[in-house]
Amino acid sequence: MTETTPHGTGSTTQAGIPAVSDRNSLTVGADGPIVLHDHHLVETLAHFNRMNVPERRPHAKGAGAFGTLEITEDISQWTKADFLQPGKKTDMLARFSTVAGELGSPDTWRDVRGFSLKFYTEEGNFDLVGNNTPVFFVRDPMKFPHFIRSQKRMPDSGLRDGTMQWDFWTQNPETAHQVTYLMGERGLPKSWRTMNGYSSHTYSLVNAAGERFWVKWAFESQQGVENLSNAEAERLAGADAEYHRRDLRDAIAEGNFPKWDLYFQIMPYDEAKTYRFNPFDLTKTWSKKDYPRHKVGTMTLNRNPENFFAQIEQAAFSPANMVPGTGNSPDKMLLGRNFAYADAQRYRIGTNFQQLPVNKPINPVHTYNFEGNMWYEHTGARSMYAPNSFGDSWSDETGPVDNGWEADGALTREAYTLREDDGDFVQPGILVREVFNDAQRDEFVATVSGALDGVQEPVLSNAFQYWKNVDATIGQRIEDAVKANADGAEVPGMGVDRDR
Repeated sequence: MTETTPHGTGSTTQAGIPAVSDRNSLTVGADGPIVLHDHHLVETLAHFNRMNVPERRPHAKGAGAFGTLEITEDISQWTKADFLQPGKKTDMLARFSTVAGELGSPDTWRDVRGFSLKFYTEEGNFDLVGNNTPVFFVRDPMKFPHFIRSQKRMPDSGLRDGTMQWDFWTQNPETAHQVTYLMGERGLPKSWRTMNGYSSHTYSLVNAAGERFWVKWAFESQQGVENLSNAEAERLAGADAEYHRRDLRDAIAEGNFPKWDLYFQIMPYDEAKTYRFNPFDLTKTWSKKDYPRHKVGTMTLNRNPENFFAQIEQAAFSPANMVPGTGNSPDKMLLGRNFAYADAQRYRIGTNFQQLPVNKPINPVHTYNFEGNMWYEHTGARSMYAPNSFGDSWSDETGPVDNGWEADGALTREAYTLREDDGDFVQPGILVREVFNDAQRDEFVATVSGALDGVQEPVLSNAFQYWKNVDATIGQRIEDAVKANADGAEVPGMGVDRDR
């Protein structure tokens, strides 16, 4: 695919000022951190967060439960985080969801599943926002609002539209890896209990000696991984739209507590600089041969919420919530979400959303953020500023931070610097050829060709080429299947309206 050029005079900010780029954030060098004074990115994300009242914009439909994370192995060589030390048992909350559907959408639509976790540690709340797939559709936060809009509804008809979805995917080749997962078996998990969860993002860890490591988290279901067929998912979408929500609640109520084993993939800090592909690219996985998984502990869900709205709908997750011993990475999507997720909760729930019981840390809070809507945990006559002369403590550490990284370069709007194996179609091609078996490839072709039903030109031809770029044989099979049956079967779960 070639890069598209702006139509007409391009886009502007909401103040009418010409926008430099709708595709790349402002960073320190191609691989450096995103800067806060990127007004167009901040305005784009902030406005996106305020588009709906009050449901989440993505991940609106979901449910969850409480439980514990128990650390069974000694991983102190990689992190000093207190809740990750051997023998520690930490209370936590999990919320599972679909991405594209609204609050009333069926649980069994073909979609990525959210896998968000909140750990109530003694050093503050640690949040992990992940999915049931180890990758994502895009790698720059500037593209995220555009992606979500392409999966939502048309402005004229209010209907979802396959052409719109495929147009975005084919115009952004980096989506190929995630779309391959989506159109494969993992696009239709049988239940939340029988799917894995992944951090997807690369995070950092810091040990007591100040040594830094890069890490990917993976939660493997002890129940095994089970998925639905297209036909079964379609039947359940009509027969029981709350199928996954009901399954989780019933299992826990019956004492059948679901469990996941937590594993880390660890990359030494310096190896990230020369690894054959960008280890911070959210559309890529790390080879298990290069970086094997290490067992960490077990997560168990054992308590249903007492009030769904108070404890699930008002639950607020943000990857900005990182405790000592954990941290960010140069992953642009992660850095964008650090701002966007917390900001979405301020809009959706309120300024003081972290004072609600489900979001409140178990350790004391001593903050210099004051007042705002619903300020319940007030601070009396305590000083409202720092430094002060009246005994109210404040923080004043200086020097390098223990969870940072080096960056040096001019401010620029560019994609990541390409490395040897950074092609967008490399890993999805491996997934199709080397991971899928023959039966899975056959089902994959049927699913994709069905999802292309009703897609208009030139997007349809772009989609054929998109899949040929992933794998020439699979792409040709998809094209042949679509052309052989112009009325190709609708793919259940995509939630696309066909009567436009």
